[in-house]
Formats: sequence, structure tokens, C-alpha cells
Amino acid sequence: MLLRPPSLKKGDCVCILSTARKITLSEITPAIQTFEQWGLKVIIGDTIGIEDHQYAGTDAQRLMDFQKALDNPTVKAIICARGGYGTVRMMDDINYDEFMKNPKWVVGFSDVTYLHTHISNNIGIQCIHSIMPVQFLKSTPQAIETLRCELFGEANNFILDPHPLNRAGTSEGILIGGNLSILYSITGTRSGINTFGKILFIEDIDEYRYHIDRMMINLKRSGKLHNLAGVIVGSFSEIKDNPIPFGKDAYEIVAEHLHQFDYPVCFGFPAGHIADSRAIAIGKTYKMNVGTEGAKITS
Repeated sequence: MLLRPPSLKKGDCVCILSTARKITLSEITPAIQTFEQWGLKVIIGDTIGIEDHQYAGTDAQRLMDFQKALDNPTVKAIICARGGYGTVRMMDDINYDEFMKNPKWVVGFSDVTYLHTHISNNIGIQCIHSIMPVQFLKSTPQAIETLRCELFGEANNFILDPHPLNRAGTSEGILIGGNLSILYSITGTRSGINTFGKILFIEDIDEYRYHIDRMMINLKRSGKLHNLAGVIVGSFSEIKDNPIPFGKDAYEIVAEHLHQFDYPVCFGFPAGHIADSRAIAIGKTYKMNVGTEGAKITS
């Protein structure tokens, strides 16, 4: 298990900012209200409400905002307001010296996978994969509650229905991963993931089926699918196909490329670009128990 940042308590400060796409204050107001109901103090980052084309400010502005929150010892969690695209453009200029002295939660998913993989794999500190403020109005109460539980140090355990593509087995390992497209894009970079003995989680949205196949082949050819403890497959939503059908859906493509391995695989985990996206901790040790009656994911 990697180092877990301190659990939040009432009175703690969290900072909402954007490392990627632009966003307005009104779009995150429901999240601000929820955090305040939890007893937290909310700091609004400088990137909220500004824009540089599609981004929440220039690369330099987004870097400065994130760095300021990272270095601020009173901020106990950095909540990324939304995904989109842009986080990777500032990745190589982030300084983690103060963060390593005073670890804090970095929360989000999708484009935030860049931060999660680098922080968990290279620095050894857990992060939270969860819904972001832009999604609070469209998210289920259960999704919001699992974020609260993860932030405040309460256990989130998951009992899932059977899935025909599941592979039975039990295992235990540190959870890694996130958005498949991001994992594909960081292969061979210094933010790439070490998968040996880990449980790999993947999800994605708005991809073509053939490209999911390409990305899975990339992970397999680069050795990222070998020697895993298990795989948890989240939602693959709004997946597209070409006029000539690919012939398999997203889950079938993933299953095909995991077929040669013998670790347990769980499909249908409620996390990703869906309303009921449950919070999980990247870098946390989980146990997988996959059987004919369904799957249990516990910490």
C-alpha cells in the first residue's frame, strides 16, 4: 500500500481548480455547497472562471494554480473541477517537494489520470478516482457519498452482480490505472505505470471500438497486462463504431486481450463517465473475489 494522505475532518480546507478544460463558478456551485455541508472550507482556484481557448487559462496559469494548492499546507485535498484535455501540458513542470512533505488528496478522473498515475507510481502517494464538481448535479447520491467516505477515511466496499465475461479468482494488490486512453498515451514516458503485481482499473468514453483494440494491444505488447494481480473494468460509455462494424463491443475487446492471462477479471465496476461513478483510491490495496455469484472488491 502506498502512503495515504491524512483523512479529512470537519474544518479542513479543500481547493477546487482546473488543470484542463475551462469551467465557470456556477458549474461547480453544487459541489461547493455539498463540501460545505460536509463541514469543509472551500478555496476556489484562480483557474475557475478564466479561459484560454478551451483551457482554464494558459498552461502557465494552470500550473501556477495547481502548484500553489499543492504547496499550501492548509489545503488537505485538491479537487479537480473537470477533465477534458490539458493536464499533460503542465505535467513536466510540477514540483512535488512540498507535496511529499505534506501529502494531500488529488481528486478527479479522466484527464486527471495523468496526475494519478504520476503521483502514485513515481511518488508513492494515493489519489482518489471519483466524480468531479462539474458532475455533481448529474451524479447519484451513492457516487457522491463514496467520495465523502474516501476523503474522510471511511471504507468503500463493493458487491457487484455477475457478468458473463468475468473470470473467477481471488487476488490482492495495489490499485493502479484510470482512463484507458491516458494509460495508452503515457506508455514509455516517465509517468508510465509499473503494473507488476497490481490490480489494473480501466474505463473510457467516446472512443472507437477499433481504437480500444489498438490501446489494449499496446498495453499487452508493452508488458502492462502481464503479471497483474487482477483487472477491474469500469464503464465504457458512448463507444462508437465505423460503418463496417468492428464485430466486438468494448467489453468483448478487453476480454479478448485478457484471455491469455489467468488472474481474476471483474467487468461492470461502477466507475467512469457515468452518473453512478463510485470513488476508489488509486494506490490503495484492494482484495478481489470474483465468482459465479458476482464480485466483491474490498479494502
